[in-house]
Amino acid sequence: MSKTLFIVVNVDWAFLLFRLPVALAALKEGYNVTIITKDTGKKSEIESYGLHFIEVPFDRSGTNPFHEMKCILSLIKLYRKNKPDIIHHVTLKAAILGSIAAKCSGNRAVVNAISGFGYNFTTGRNGLKQKIIRQLMRLAFKSRHFHFILQNPDDVRQISGLHYAPEENIHLIKGSGVNLCQFSQEEEIVKEKIQLVLPSRMLYDKGVIEFIEAAKKIKPRVFDKAEFILVGDCDDINLSGISREKLLTMTDNPYIQWVGFKQNMFQILCDADVVVLPSYREGLPKSLIEATAVGRPVITTDTQGCRECVIEGYNGYLVPVKDTELLSQRMETLINDSETRKGMGKNSRLLAEREFSIEKVIKAHLAIYDAIHNS
Repeated sequence: MSKTLFIVVNVDWAFLLFRLPVALAALKEGYNVTIITKDTGKKSEIESYGLHFIEVPFDRSGTNPFHEMKCILSLIKLYRKNKPDIIHHVTLKAAILGSIAAKCSGNRAVVNAISGFGYNFTTGRNGLKQKIIRQLMRLAFKSRHFHFILQNPDDVRQISGLHYAPEENIHLIKGSGVNLCQFSQEEEIVKEKIQLVLPSRMLYDKGVIEFIEAAKKIKPRVFDKAEFILVGDCDDINLSGISREKLLTMTDNPYIQWVGFKQNMFQILCDADVVVLPSYREGLPKSLIEATAVGRPVITTDTQGCRECVIEGYNGYLVPVKDTELLSQRMETLINDSETRKGMGKNSRLLAEREFSIEKVIKAHLAIYDAIHNS
């Protein structure tokens, strides 16, 4: 008898980037898998994998209560009509809206995968909007039947402390995983200049400004031997987004370059000598687990999610959030010390093999699905 799985995600490209391997593994295990998301042009690609597709027009960063209620009503209708065996919500927004819909439609078999609490939970933001979101979380999430997947121990402790669900229903799965064959360990390429790469959407909260400022601090000493490269799109929808105009004024090709979105991240990471992400807060950044898999030293911040990707002094360095002085010092250390770079790069690969393989992530997800289905 077929088991029905709904995977509910804010936007189609995010599903393809972060959850496709889990969906395909569930399909192979006999689940009838439907993806519920906003269609930005990826519907046919998703369906080509044998997955069903239903559009619900989520607004990723919107705050219009009428639109959100429309999404909830659409989900209630879908859940009541199809009676899925398991509903897997991905991202905080989809989890809040979807959990309310699940409660209204009588569905108990819910998995809420929260890949990070994002903009509204970054230190210092505690206005009316944040308070409303926390109240909605309590309304949506409190259930002895619901399960939660978090990507780092800090977020596990946060959810556990809110007592939304029994402790045994709160699971730690470190990130969305990386294919260790596709992202293979590569030797550092000898070239004229050392490349320090920040792979991320261009957001203030990703530490983009700190990366640029740190690079400028050491420019007089490393100009002839290093280059700093920002790889990623602007995100005008995100409240933390940096405008294209501002980025262009802050970069000064060739020393600091912004090259925009690049499809082949494996090649970008192979070309890099050091990967840097001075983020304010993460779930567990895919860009860093891919960097560890390729065997690159990592400099990131000692904060939620980021610290899971670095063991201080082993495969990189941890710096305090917004500390451009220490960030610049760590950058300069790795620019000048090829042996340390190579040693840390090898250790990064070992960490990826221990912690971040896609097989490990898939196995953990299927175990949760099976436990729910068999309960």
